[in-house]
Amino acid sequence: MSITIWLLFLVLITALLALDLGVFHKKDEVLKYSSAMLWSIFWIVLSLLFGLVVYFLYDHPEFNSHSNIHSLSPATALIQYYTGYIIEKSLSLDNIFVIVLIFQYFKIPDKYQHKVLFWGILGAILLRGVMIIFGVALIQEFAWLLYVFGVFLIYTSIKMYLERDKVSTPQNNFIYKKIVSKIRYVDTYEHGHFFIFKDGLRYATPLFLALIVIELSDVVFAVDSIPAIFSVTLDPFIIFTSNIFAILGLRSLYFVLAALINKFRYLKYSLIFILFYIGIKMVVVDLYHIPTVLSLTIILTALTLGIVLSLYNKSPEESV
Repeated sequence: MSITIWLLFLVLITALLALDLGVFHKKDEVLKYSSAMLWSIFWIVLSLLFGLVVYFLYDHPEFNSHSNIHSLSPATALIQYYTGYIIEKSLSLDNIFVIVLIFQYFKIPDKYQHKVLFWGILGAILLRGVMIIFGVALIQEFAWLLYVFGVFLIYTSIKMYLERDKVSTPQNNFIYKKIVSKIRYVDTYEHGHFFIFKDGLRYATPLFLALIVIELSDVVFAVDSIPAIFSVTLDPFIIFTSNIFAILGLRSLYFVLAALINKFRYLKYSLIFILFYIGIKMVVVDLYHIPTVLSLTIILTALTLGIVLSLYNKSPEESV
């Protein structure tokens, strides 16, 4: 893909982020459920419409200048984009479970959560870009890394299943403990600031500590989700755009699902299955190529089953 297309996409994302925080959500206030739902729908519709842009770009050879990757047909590019988007979107649901725990642990007021999530997602975008660039380059040079990623995803899914009831807290994170030991911090929120100054010294607030943990958690989830999309395509533009659009909608989706997250208790099993399936797909790639359309169908079916089972088989606490 040409440099111009890349730059235009980055300008689009920058403009959307600027509008989000600088215009629509510049005040520290609680994001209402109805507003969060509308924003979630907006991001999903925008992401799906961008698939048409992908189709158009790959239908015009002058935009589609790959160096080491074979040119894709418009239909193939479109299916790969949607599959990548759904994989990233589904795996990001697990991230929401963790963010809920992080905000509860630090007792972050509802009106400041949107701000923390905004900067957390901005950091996630930069992180994903770096990981995608290096990941694609490595796989192009060392094709056997696909098998390594596949085994890693299988291992991760099994570990997630075995530790599905385990609750992780920030104080157990080695990097977090090192950071906290090196900085000054206070337990007050000070009007939503990440840092405050007292007696000429700078102190971090709980908002900054929560942001650190969110970024650390995203590193963990990126290690899962980036290799997962390599099973679908090695096209950097499709990988990056599908990932970014899935991440952009994560913030509003959090406010939609945060209050309902405990109701979808079987959704975690769907995510575990998806990771396991993608790992198997990568390991057997040379023995049997699973069509992308079939993968998309399997992933959507797994998510649907998780949601339906959660709604119709409630926990004893919900039934009371």
